[in-house]
Amino acid sequence: MGEIRNFRSGNHDEPPPHGGMPRRLAAIIVGDIVSYSRLMQADEEGTHARVKRIERDLIQPSIVEHHGSLVKTTGDGFIAIFDSPVEAVRCSIVIQQNLIGRNASLPKHSRLEYRIGVNLGDVIVEPDDVYGDGVNIATRIEGIAEPGQVYISGAIYEQIKHKVVCGYESLGDRKVKNITDPVRVYRVLPDADAVGKTRSRRETALIFLLAITVMMLAAGVLWYLLAQPGRIGEQAAVPTASPVASPAVSPAASPSPQPLPSEAATQTPQPSPSLASAPTSPSPSPSPSAAPPREPEMIAIRGGSFAMGSNDDPTERPVHQVTIKPFSIGKYPVTVREWNECAAAKACGFTATGKDDAPVSNVSWADAQQYAVWLAQATKKPYRLPSEAEWEYAARGGTQSKYWWGDKLQPGMAGCKDCGELAAEQPAKVGSFKPNPFGLYDMGGGIDQWVEDCWHRTYQGAPSDGSAWSGSDCSSHVLRSGSWKNDSRYVRPSNRDGYDTNVRYPTHGFRVALSP
Repeated sequence: MGEIRNFRSGNHDEPPPHGGMPRRLAAIIVGDIVSYSRLMQADEEGTHARVKRIERDLIQPSIVEHHGSLVKTTGDGFIAIFDSPVEAVRCSIVIQQNLIGRNASLPKHSRLEYRIGVNLGDVIVEPDDVYGDGVNIATRIEGIAEPGQVYISGAIYEQIKHKVVCGYESLGDRKVKNITDPVRVYRVLPDADAVGKTRSRRETALIFLLAITVMMLAAGVLWYLLAQPGRIGEQAAVPTASPVASPAVSPAASPSPQPLPSEAATQTPQPSPSLASAPTSPSPSPSPSAAPPREPEMIAIRGGSFAMGSNDDPTERPVHQVTIKPFSIGKYPVTVREWNECAAAKACGFTATGKDDAPVSNVSWADAQQYAVWLAQATKKPYRLPSEAEWEYAARGGTQSKYWWGDKLQPGMAGCKDCGELAAEQPAKVGSFKPNPFGLYDMGGGIDQWVEDCWHRTYQGAPSDGSAWSGSDCSSHVLRSGSWKNDSRYVRPSNRDGYDTNVRYPTHGFRVALSP
């Protein structure tokens, strides 16, 4: 694996030379660069600079954003620990997806690709290192991972299987060096549908090979029949038929009709988030001859002042007074049908799958911006993403309680994991739950919703006029609402979180706003 396997003394089975160091249960990430020696040999200074830049701009911030601790970097790799297995896996996915985006424009032989292994174990913690079988197992799992992939142990899988929306492919029990018992290993597929797609590709390949075999056998039989004495003349008198008959096409035949947007959803596959980060630049404006788009149903908000934030979480402090100007906001999150009109106009980056009246998901902040830009251009109206303050004001519906309906959780009011409904594999269609006092649906639960603002850890220095809060470093943006996969604390109107700007995630969607 390279240098990362030789943490200090080269053997993490041995405890540190002095006793009394604390132990803790931790999720351990071990990452290592593929073909590091070859890259250094080809361009030592350039490779070193690129690695340091990735560590500074991507790896370290991602670990911090997901509440982990970077233990050390080791030239060609890194090791980090987390209290939460969920955050450890999310961090690993974000790192790999961002690396794909960075590598997209580079030739394959010069790409910096990482293998990542994640394990849960009891470890000995020092200020600049960690020790124990938990680290060794993470290291061995990383060693068998494919470039650009995240492999996790069975211990991690048991902790996250119902909490992180992604697919998992079991690789079975693996015997790894210096570990007595076999280790169950899973490959993480950030697209929850990727398992089925992988299986489908395998079945397609088998069918293709079977078809080739049948054709070869048929060709052999035909050759045998043609080669028989006395049958050649007879065979020559019979016109040879094409293996696959092609229907005749009349020159006057009309062309096939183009598929409708709803049909396109079943014909164009959605790209997996594991394949590419979302594009950051808006697509070209739609053709002037394009049909007018379906505009989202909007609710006018009169504006006013309210106390934004809460004392329930450090990221929601300090509570501060904000004045909101009049604006309009989508009655529902943007749906699959609405999104696919943008995709059909080739202004949005992918065609969404799912029911037309379900909220579109697996959308990055950059994707949401593409839709808003397209909608504004197509309708000549100032559509945009709402600011964080506008979103919270609208979500509260004129209330200041914990939820818009009161201070206690009530069943049937929102779509979340413990909101009184059975766990679902996808969000309910928009409008499935009661509206808040402003007549807005799904302003809590259902789908995470992007807003315009850059992510800041607290409200210290936040604007008080309801405008979006930008910043010099805007690699992450704010998400509101919580999703069907989150618990009820995420449904609170004050709850906020941040996520990487250009990375798609299966629970992320959005709604639009409209300036007067």
